[in-house]
This record gives sequence, C-alpha cells and structure tokens, in this order.
Amino acid sequence: MHVFLTGGSGYVGSSVLEAFVRGGHVVDALVRNTEKAAQVQALGGRSVLGDLAAPASYAGLAAAAEAIVHTAIDYSPRGPQLDAILLDTVLPAMSGSGRVLIYTSGIWSLGPTSTPADETAPVRPAEISAWRAPHEQRVLDAATAGIRSIVVRPGIVYGGWRGIVGDLFKDAANGLVRVMGTGENHWPLVYDGDLADLYVRLATRTDASGIYHANDEGDERVNEIVAAIAAQAPTVPSIRHVPIAEARQKMGPYADALALDQIVRSPRARALGWNPSLHSVAGNAARLFEEWRRGRDAA
Repeated sequence: MHVFLTGGSGYVGSSVLEAFVRGGHVVDALVRNTEKAAQVQALGGRSVLGDLAAPASYAGLAAAAEAIVHTAIDYSPRGPQLDAILLDTVLPAMSGSGRVLIYTSGIWSLGPTSTPADETAPVRPAEISAWRAPHEQRVLDAATAGIRSIVVRPGIVYGGWRGIVGDLFKDAANGLVRVMGTGENHWPLVYDGDLADLYVRLATRTDASGIYHANDEGDERVNEIVAAIAAQAPTVPSIRHVPIAEARQKMGPYADALALDQIVRSPRARALGWNPSLHSVAGNAARLFEEWRRGRDAA
C-alpha cells in the first residue's frame, strides 16, 4: 500500500511510520525541514518537504496515495486552522475514490466519563479539544462521498521519551513531579507501538470505517502511575499535587485536560483483532523508564 502520512517525525507519527514500513508499505511522510526529513528516512520512509499551511507542497502526493493518515498536530493557536486546511485539501481530492482517510483525534474529545465510554458515547470535549469535534464530523460525513473515513481517538500515549508520560519520567528524574488536582482521576492510556499497529490494521482492513478508540483499558489512576514512575528515579522525587485552580492559571485548558477522569473502552478496535501488548504504565514502569532513558540519550 502507498501511504501519505502527515506528522511522520512526530511522537505518534514516527511510530505509525515504523509500523507501516515494517509491514512492507511505502510511506511518503510530510515534514517541515531537512532535520525531520532525515529522521523519516532513517525510519524507512520517503520524506516530503512541505507544510500543512501550503497545500501545493503535498496535494499531489496525497492525491496519488492509496491511504492518507493524518497524525500531525500543531500546538500553536493556529493548530485548528492548519488541521482544517488539510481536510479542505484532501477531502475533495478523495471524493468517490473509495480510498481511506485515517484522522487522528484524541480521547479528550469525550470529556469526563462517568461510566465506561465506548465509540458510541456522546462527546463533551474538554476545552482544549473543543475544535476536534467538528473536524471529526467532517471526516465521518465524508463516507457519503465515497471515502472510507476513519477517526482514531488514542488514549494518552506512552512509550519512548516523548509525550505526557515521557514528561513524567523526565520530571521524576529531575526530582519534582507535579500532579494536576488530586491525582485520583483515571487516564486512558495506550502504548505507542500498539497504537501504531492499530493504524496499519485500520488501513488494510477494507471493512474498517467510523470511530475507533485506542486504549489499553488499564483504568489506571494518575497517582498510581506517578508512584510507579517515581520508584524508578535515581533519587526519590518530590510529588506535588497542584490545586486545579492554580494549575489552570499557569497552564490554561491543558490543566483541566490532565485532570479529566476518564474510563474508556475500545470494542470496535478489538473487534478487528487488535489486542494491546501492554496494559499498564505502573506495571511496566521499569521497562518504560529504560525506553525513556534510551530515547532521551539518543535525542
């Protein structure tokens, strides 16, 4: 399969790139500079220099691909606009083709979940993810135009040296871990390699379409995760619980997202035969700390 991938040097995208290459697929990955191009090439992909804001830099390759996988995310204020530009570019070009578009959203689109939430649960997005809901809907509505459209909502991704959990390892190694709120909230989580395997499965299964959650269903509380990570640090770090009002003043809507209490299920992904290899950060903290250390040193 010929895949066009955005965000190929990013945290999620680099794992997705590796998984597709391992499966024998050809991947053209959009990157913004030569340094990121070298990272893509080292993973076996073909780099495409361009920018989401400049559709002419990638529209042709996207139109030629059998699958488009969108994992790129810009965390600046213009991130939602860049995301919309990508959809404005690829959706008309794919109309009537029967090709697959996999769009990466996130578990924060669900908002707080008082009961286990599967793919049919209504969305009450956290403020930081409010823009995701209409973009998800655009992708899903494209099914009526002859596109095999898929929305993936990953849990909080762990593995390697990047991401939210990677930051916890870094903070623990530096001697101070801050927890937003009480820490009794649950985080839906997914190992990066397991998430990448789901993308390949979704792209290559012609019966896959619609929304898919991706999480390990470990239902771990933040305090459990932090305690296990702290135990791996060279010296025992200090753990500070930051009142949410204080955290919000410093971090804005991101603080509320980290404090969300969510229990999530992924029955549609499991129905495709997807079975995560890891089901716990706390239970694999030693292994994950070693992954984080190796990744940090390599970077």
